[in-house]
Amino acid sequence: MRAERGQRLQALAEEALRCYLCPLGESRRLAVPGEGPPDAALVLVGEAPGEKEDETGRPYVGNTGHLLDHLLEGAGLDRQEIFITGAVKCRPPGNRTPRASEIEVCARHYLWPQIQIIRPRIICPQGTAAVRAVLGPGFKLSEVRGRPLERDGRIIFATHHPAAVFYREELKITLEQDLASLACLLRQVIC
Repeated sequence: MRAERGQRLQALAEEALRCYLCPLGESRRLAVPGEGPPDAALVLVGEAPGEKEDETGRPYVGNTGHLLDHLLEGAGLDRQEIFITGAVKCRPPGNRTPRASEIEVCARHYLWPQIQIIRPRIICPQGTAAVRAVLGPGFKLSEVRGRPLERDGRIIFATHHPAAVFYREELKITLEQDLASLACLLRQVIC
């Protein structure tokens, strides 16, 4: 079953690498479909690839990725056990926020199919764009952050995007607390 899921995720990733369903495909170097175990209990959803991600095709590898790794380790979470992806798979020009139409297209064609293949117990959207990709356009991060919601038999636990710490240092404590709560929640659901 794990091998089959892996093959299905790989096929979806290859499709994302060739995607031009929205304007983001025109300006990217590499799409960033995501990576991690095909049967991960936790899927972490970022917002959009940055410059380093666009160069490598891998999620969270730049400065934000280093910060995320540190925060995950501090919470007792192992990045190798998490499937990490994004609300959109291609870098928006100038690192702008993904548009609603881009989020909708990418979520429908890639994010939700990934989630259906992986079947995680918990989805953790990080940042506003990720919250909208996972919960819908009417949701605000400020309304759902840090409290578990149940949707379609899965727990959604939203938090800030790690890059927000670079602009608002006080969010680091909140993010640390959220990831610690996420780790506790994950232990509860997989036991």
